[in-house]
Amino acid sequence: MAISQLRTRVSLAVVISCTPLVSQADLYSLKIENDIFASDDGHYTNGFELMRSFEPGADHWSRRFAEAMPGWSSDQVDNVAYRLGHQLYTPDDITRAELIEDDRPYAALLFAGMSIFSNDQHEGWRGTSGLHLDVGIVGPAAGGKKIQRRVHEITNSDEPRGWDNQLRNEPFVNLAYQYRWWGQQRLGGLEFEYGPSAGFALGNLYTYGSAGFGLRIGQRLERSFSIPAVAPAQSGSMFFDQGGGFAWSLFADVEGRYMAQNMLLEGNTWKSSHSVDPDEWVGDAKAGIALTWNSWQLAFARVWRTREFNGQANHDQFGSLTVSTWF
Repeated sequence: MAISQLRTRVSLAVVISCTPLVSQADLYSLKIENDIFASDDGHYTNGFELMRSFEPGADHWSRRFAEAMPGWSSDQVDNVAYRLGHQLYTPDDITRAELIEDDRPYAALLFAGMSIFSNDQHEGWRGTSGLHLDVGIVGPAAGGKKIQRRVHEITNSDEPRGWDNQLRNEPFVNLAYQYRWWGQQRLGGLEFEYGPSAGFALGNLYTYGSAGFGLRIGQRLERSFSIPAVAPAQSGSMFFDQGGGFAWSLFADVEGRYMAQNMLLEGNTWKSSHSVDPDEWVGDAKAGIALTWNSWQLAFARVWRTREFNGQANHDQFGSLTVSTWF
C-alpha cells in the first residue's frame, strides 16, 4: 500500500509540474521508444517520457541548485526540463511462464526527473552540457505486468506470461552528467556540427562512464540544442527556438559505455532476484532526423545496441520518436 501511494504521489507531483503557467511559454515533449520500430520484440521493449521544458527565471530554484554543483554556476543554466517516464524490459521469449535463467530479467521502472542544460557558444564551436537527477522505483509497483498484458490484449499480440519473475520493488536515485564539444562548419547551403562527448551516471540503477562522437547536418541548426538521447541516458534537451519557419537536421552518434553497475541486468541491490552476467562494455550507434516548423518539432532515431550480457544471442534494435510543441 505504501509503495502504491508513493507511486501515485510522485506521478501527481510531476503531472502538476507539467501543467502550463498562464504567464509562461513552455515546451512539451512526448517521447516513445519501442522495439516495434525495429520489427523486434524483447529486451528494451517499450518506454515513454513526458517532458516540460522552459527557460528559468533569474530567481528560479534550479539556478541555486546549479550553484551547489561542482563546475556549474547559476548563469550557465539555459533551460530546465521536468520529466516523467516509464520503461519495460523483458526476455526475448515472453510466452514462457517459467524463469528463463539465461535471458535478462523482466523489469519495469517508473521515474520522475529534473534536468538542467547549458549551451555556450564560442568562436567556431560550442559546448553543451546536461545535469540530470532521477528518482523512481523498479519492480511490480511500476505496473509493468498490467501495462504490457493490457497492450498486448488490445493489439492481439502474444500474452506475456513471465512477469511473476520480475525484479522486486526497489527505489532508486541516479545522478548523470554529459558534455559535448560541437565543432561548427558550413559547406554550401548546409551546416555541420560534429565532435566528441563524455559523461557519467552514478546511482543504484546505473553507474557508468561514457564517451562518444556525434554529427549533425542540416539547415538552421542553431534553433535546436543537440541530439535526442535514448535510455539508459537521460533525455537530451528537446529545447528549440519557436518561430522562424522550417529547420531540419540529420544526425548520427556512436557511444561506448563502461557499465560498472546495471540493476536491470544484475538484479536487485538488497534482495534476491533473477540476474544475468552483464557485459562491462556496451556500445550504441544511433541515426535519425529532426524536423522543426515554427512551434513544432518531430524527431526520430533508430538505435543499434551491442550485446549487454553474457549469452545474449543478438544485438538489440529499437526506435525513438519524439513530438514537441510550445504552449
